[in-house]
Amino acid sequence: MHIPDAFIPLPQAAVYWIIALVFLALAIRWARSELNEDKIPLIAVLAAGIFALQSFNLPVSMGTSGHLVGGALAAIVLGSPFAAVFILTLVLIIQGFIFGDGGITVMGANILNMGVIGGFVGYYTFQGLLKVVKNPYLSSAVAAWLACLIPALACAVEMSVAGTFPLVPGLVAMGIYHAIIGVIEGVVTAVIIYVLAMARPDLVDTSVGVASV
Repeated sequence: MHIPDAFIPLPQAAVYWIIALVFLALAIRWARSELNEDKIPLIAVLAAGIFALQSFNLPVSMGTSGHLVGGALAAIVLGSPFAAVFILTLVLIIQGFIFGDGGITVMGANILNMGVIGGFVGYYTFQGLLKVVKNPYLSSAVAAWLACLIPALACAVEMSVAGTFPLVPGLVAMGIYHAIIGVIEGVVTAVIIYVLAMARPDLVDTSVGVASV
């Protein structure tokens, strides 16, 4: 899902950068007001874990690849979709500038897809399901699945708009692969949240109802 340079024309890439920067500014404001000495190590652990999860890339087709995202995990654990934007931006900067995983000119699109869309879809899906099913682990699994699938479909639409590959084949390829990958992400997310809730409930945002289980 890491879009390489030259897959999106520069004018379109600039639009995605502007959108991403708006959300990044809001994420930085969230970090300044919410982060404390207890959450800073958790931010580092989540960033490292998400970096590791995203390292396992599976080729999809038409020059793209699929992998776990981690946006839902960050948003759910820290109780805000802006946490996902903040952490995923850090991860994508390191991946793009140091490891060449994902382009620089298109990094705005990658932040938008994985951080913004992934974080907001994951967080609000979790919140909505939790009110219905009253099970944070099932809710987090479904939320993480959607937070993997929806950004992949958004990426396919962006590639179509850019003229990189046709819309329908792109949606099919990215959608099918990430629907499968999303199952893995859902299980991993639920397990991590369960372990955190059992071992260190003080580190999990109690407002989402996870630590109280």
